[in-house]
Amino acid sequence: MNDVHIPLHALKGRGVAHRQPHRFERDQRAAFDDGWGTLDERRAEGEEAAAPATEVMFEEARSAITTNDSPDIGFRLGLNPYRGCEHGCVYCYARPTHSYLNLSPGLDFETKIVAKRNIAELLRRELLAPRYQPDLLVVGTVTDAYQPVERELRFTRAVLEVLSAAQHPVGMVTKGSGVERDLDLLAPMGQAGLAAVYVTVTTLDAKLARVLEPRAAAPHRRLRTIRTLAEAGVPTGVSVSPQIPFLNDDMERVLEAAWEAGARRAFYQVLRLPWELSPMFRQWLDLHYPDRAERVMARVQDLRGGKDYDADFATRMKGQGIWADLIRQRFVKTCDRLGFNREREPLELSLFRPAALRGQGDLF
Repeated sequence: MNDVHIPLHALKGRGVAHRQPHRFERDQRAAFDDGWGTLDERRAEGEEAAAPATEVMFEEARSAITTNDSPDIGFRLGLNPYRGCEHGCVYCYARPTHSYLNLSPGLDFETKIVAKRNIAELLRRELLAPRYQPDLLVVGTVTDAYQPVERELRFTRAVLEVLSAAQHPVGMVTKGSGVERDLDLLAPMGQAGLAAVYVTVTTLDAKLARVLEPRAAAPHRRLRTIRTLAEAGVPTGVSVSPQIPFLNDDMERVLEAAWEAGARRAFYQVLRLPWELSPMFRQWLDLHYPDRAERVMARVQDLRGGKDYDADFATRMKGQGIWADLIRQRFVKTCDRLGFNREREPLELSLFRPAALRGQGDLF
């Protein structure tokens, strides 16, 4: 008996269309058409697949600060108030981390958000530890610290309050306009050399962004965030990541728009498809861009030595080969023409005052 193919339908406001099994599961389940044509009838009547609601699960974390020694990452310390991300970016390299929680990297990643309710108090304790040495701490290294649930939970806000009190340097990468809410903390920190914010603008194509990053701020809104941060005195940059062949091919226009808005720093990475992310991205291409799906993946494999992904530290962020060189040249030439990255001072470490945190435990 031949398998019956059931075409997927996009879920409104979600990046993927199904619950991708994670790599540790023993059993996998899939929908099956039993021949009655029910699915076809619903589609003919114009019914849309229901979008699952977001569920927040609270966690008592064991630590706040994470460390890494990867040679291709420009910082050592990271912090993430949340696991999973409601923005639903289909390309997110962090999706496979949900597998360690026995959750799907697909819909679960963007609908089952783990919130670390004690993150600010843990951070305070770790900064007060006698052996702690200050270094750049990057918030939002895995999932976006300003995803929609932050509006209510304010865990990122609590983290910034600790860092501000201790005069500890912080860097942030976000797609969320919610970062503007915390300008009362970030502006004085930025002016003192203690904070920098990068806003990711993947493309200026609103139609593409709508399906690529369904719950993130619109491209024009992110440009407004860059302008707001820059005008407040916060050192501001733009991430034009990830670069996806034959999809977001407007890198130069994004950099120009970001420069006009006030960004003075920039970086990029190419698409990364580790673990379960590769079949999910292929499925997304078949659903939204079937006309170019094969071309996109062929070029991705050109960037990865013939594979969907290569975790080699030397090439995983920028790729390899002629197409990787072309992307690099486009980025470098545009940055040189506009003036990006000419003045990029490291954040200040000498102002760190952990003693200011003593007695703050009652606040959390």
